[in-house]
Amino acid sequence: MKLPETYYHSPDVVALSRDLIGKYLFTNIDGEFTGGYIVETEAYAGVIDRAAHSYGGRMTPRTQTMYMQGGVSYVYLCYGIHEMFNVVVSEEGQPHAILIRAIQPAEGLDMMMLRRNMDKLKPNITKGPGSVAKALGISRKINAMSLQSDVIWIEDRGLTFPDEEVAAGPRIGVDYAGEDALLPYRFYVRGNIYVSKPNK
Repeated sequence: MKLPETYYHSPDVVALSRDLIGKYLFTNIDGEFTGGYIVETEAYAGVIDRAAHSYGGRMTPRTQTMYMQGGVSYVYLCYGIHEMFNVVVSEEGQPHAILIRAIQPAEGLDMMMLRRNMDKLKPNITKGPGSVAKALGISRKINAMSLQSDVIWIEDRGLTFPDEEVAAGPRIGVDYAGEDALLPYRFYVRGNIYVSKPNK
């Protein structure tokens, strides 16, 4: 049920970002199986997107993963604290990526709570990209790993959300991107408790 590698080769990062809503993200880290379905994403459209790490063709040790052929993980450290998991899409040399901002947990809840140091389930367990990565055990150790692996992958289990249940709006925390900060590249399930604060 893994999404095929060809799924990630589409150059339409915005359409894929919407399509990933409802898909299941899983990890098997140190023998611990955890995951849930994606309820919030953000698209980053490569060299033309001022909010993207790869804007203007920027190539650094951190961003080189974005230039790989679609279908690998891009994991980076934000603010020196949070690991952030992104899905690299499009063809090699076109650095598009989709940030997974929130999932609704479904498998391995006990391990997720342990990783998040929680004694009971709360919405913030997987609300926000840093929380998603921590709950699922994602770190830069699996940066550039194939999403066809048995460590991290995405499945289509037939869960879909009609357009009226999915909102599109500006991305979060990219004010530095000028006009591009206003692009409706963030998708989220309306009313879902695991989603970040909705745009006004």
